[in-house]
Amino acid sequence: MDWLPELSFIWAGLIAFAVLTYVVLDGFDLGLGILFPFARSNRDRDLMMNSVAPVWDGNETWLVLGGGGLFAVFPLAYAVVLPALYMPITVMLLALVFRGVAFEYRWRAKRWRGVWDFSFFGGSLLATFTQGIALGALVQGIEVENRAYAGGWWDWLTPFSLFTGAALVAGYALLGATWLVMKTEGPLQSHMRDLAKLAGIALLAAIAIVSAWMPFLDASYYSAWFTGWSIGYVVLVPALVAACGLMLFRGLLRGRERTPFIAALGLFVTGFIGLGIGFYPNIVPPSLTIVEAAAPDESLAFTLVGAAVLIPLILCYTAYAYWVFRGKIDPDAGYH
Repeated sequence: MDWLPELSFIWAGLIAFAVLTYVVLDGFDLGLGILFPFARSNRDRDLMMNSVAPVWDGNETWLVLGGGGLFAVFPLAYAVVLPALYMPITVMLLALVFRGVAFEYRWRAKRWRGVWDFSFFGGSLLATFTQGIALGALVQGIEVENRAYAGGWWDWLTPFSLFTGAALVAGYALLGATWLVMKTEGPLQSHMRDLAKLAGIALLAAIAIVSAWMPFLDASYYSAWFTGWSIGYVVLVPALVAACGLMLFRGLLRGRERTPFIAALGLFVTGFIGLGIGFYPNIVPPSLTIVEAAAPDESLAFTLVGAAVLIPLILCYTAYAYWVFRGKIDPDAGYH
């Protein structure tokens, strides 16, 4: 069974796929919450929420799959990352819970609707910002000694992690705005098109700054990007980012509806690929590798059987939900 050692890399790919799927799916409905204060009327806010009402909670399935998968197949990585990022992860989960409560209550509590609108915005913004902080803290590296976290309580709080938090807010806002361009019509669509242009500029600038910053965080990123086999990919990724950026703004300026959202997704996918190249072969930078962090081969093989059944099922019901609720939002339809 010489193929068994490769299971750790298969599982690393599956975990990466689950995280990326969560980011692009839950990203646009978190972005919609970030854009809530910019809506011009209660009717617009109702339309914004109706656009994601059938799918928003299902999008978070991928977060559970990614976190649970990490615990099951990379227990050492889980044991290192959680103590290092207790604060941002805890705040993120609480914000997601509070946001979910606000989503439901704002439809029923007419007198307190303004409070729940603000709570929906605050939960979305805080969840996004802490996700970005956690990503930045992971990218800048986690100190590991004797197979355990060896850093301090506040190591996650740095200028770089705060910047990645703000960058992810801009990115999710772009996803939310382009989603609404695709799902709505009239003044709301036009307003979101304008906001998408601003968010797009902010995200492209953030991608450029993070790309220039990362090689100075740790020498391993410079080696991963600019030596060996990865040089070709490092040239390709910026070209794809530029192509997605051009596609985004051409779509927005020419009044396209689906193209901007597809381009925004492309920016996230290409950025994720660039991070993956920088991380490889580590799962926790700068020193904990995929092979070192993996569970025993027997456990990887056993859990892979379950994943082979579970992941296609999740993909199927997710695709079916989006297919059923495709098209524009009916302004006269209510949320039930």
